[in-house]
Amino acid sequence: MTRTQLFRLVIAQVFLHASMTGLRLATPLLALSLGYSPGAVGALIALFALSQVFLAIPAGKYADHHGLRRPMGFAVSAAALALTLAAIFPYVPMLCVAALMSGASAGVTTIVLQRHIGRAARSAAQRRLFFSWLAIAPAVSNFLGPFGAGLVIDHAGRTPNDLLAFRVCFGLLALLPLLAWLLLMRVRELPYEPVNPHAAPTHAWDLLRLPNFRYILFVNWLQSASWDIHAFLVPVLGHERGLSASMIGTILGAFAVAAAAIRMSLPVIAARFAEKQVIAASCVITVLVFAVYPLAGGPVAMVACSVVLGAALGCVQPMIMSLLTQVTPASRQGEALGLRLMAINASSFLMPMVAGSFGALIGVASVFWVVAALVAVGAPVVRRITLPAEESRPVDG
Repeated sequence: MTRTQLFRLVIAQVFLHASMTGLRLATPLLALSLGYSPGAVGALIALFALSQVFLAIPAGKYADHHGLRRPMGFAVSAAALALTLAAIFPYVPMLCVAALMSGASAGVTTIVLQRHIGRAARSAAQRRLFFSWLAIAPAVSNFLGPFGAGLVIDHAGRTPNDLLAFRVCFGLLALLPLLAWLLLMRVRELPYEPVNPHAAPTHAWDLLRLPNFRYILFVNWLQSASWDIHAFLVPVLGHERGLSASMIGTILGAFAVAAAAIRMSLPVIAARFAEKQVIAASCVITVLVFAVYPLAGGPVAMVACSVVLGAALGCVQPMIMSLLTQVTPASRQGEALGLRLMAINASSFLMPMVAGSFGALIGVASVFWVVAALVAVGAPVVRRITLPAEESRPVDG
C-alpha cells in the first residue's frame, strides 16, 4: 500500500468518525432544548455504542469475506442516511435511530480499515507505522466533529437552540460520509476470501482458544478499563476535593490532549520500538500514575497525572492492533477485530458502574490503588505474547 493510499484511508476515517462525533454533540443539545431530562439524554448517548456491541463480530466476518469496499459502502450509506433523516425529522425518536445507525457506521469503519491496513503491511515495522497513522484519525475527528457542529449550531440559527440550526448542522454532517466514499473509491482492494457456501461456520469465540489472542485481548482490556475508570473517577475525586466543574473539565481535557498528542508522534515511536516494548512501558506508567493519583494534593498535580496517563494509554491501541493482526489467521482478522471492539464497548459500559460500586464501599482513592494493583498483576502477560517469525518485505511507495 502506498503512502497516498494510506493518507486516503486516514482522511476517510476522519470524515466518517467526525460525522458521528458531531452528531453525538448535537443530539443531547437538541434533546435538552426540547425539554428532555438528563437521564433520557444519557440513554440517547448510550445508543451510539450499543449498536457496536452487537454488530462488531458480524461486521468483522463480513469484512473477511468481502474486503474493503462493500462493507464500507454500507457504512457510508448508513452514516449519510442517519444524518439526512435527522436533518429532515429533528426529533428525539428519529435521533435515536440516527444514533444507532451512526454508531454502527463508526464501528464498521474502524474494523474494516484496521483489517485492511493490517493486511496491506509487508513487515512488522510497517504494520506498526500504518496503525500509528490510522490512530491519528479518531484523535483529529474527536476535535473536528464536535467543534464544527458547535459552530454551526451557534451561528446557523436566528435564535439560540433554533431548530433550523440543528437541521443545517445535520445536513452538513451528512456530506462527510460522501467525501469519505470519494477517497475510498481510489484505494486498491486487497485479495479476500469469498464466501464458501459449503464451508463449516466459524464462531468468533473460537479465537479465544488461541493463547496469544487471549493475552492480547486481556492486556487491551486492562488498558481500556484504566481509560474508562479514570474518566469516571476524576469527576468524583474532584468533587470530593471541592474543585470547580471547569477545573475538573480541564483535568480530563489534559488527558485527551495528551492522548491525541502522543498519537501524533506514534509514527516516530513505532519506527524505534517494538509493540511489546511500548505496551510494557505503558503498563508500568499506568501503575505508577494510578498509585500516586490519590496523593496528588491539588489541581496542578492532578493535571500532571492526567497528562502522563493520557500519553501512556494513548499509544497502546495501534500496538495492540499490530499484535492482533500478527497472531490471528489471515482469513479471520476482521472477526478478531470485531470481537475486540465488542469486548471494549461492553467494558466501557460496565466498568464505570463497577468502579462506582467499589468507590461507595472502599472510597474513591482506594479504587485508584485497586486499579494500579490489577494492572501490575496483569502486566506480565505482555511477556507471554509470542509472535511468528516474519521476514521484512519491500515497502510500496
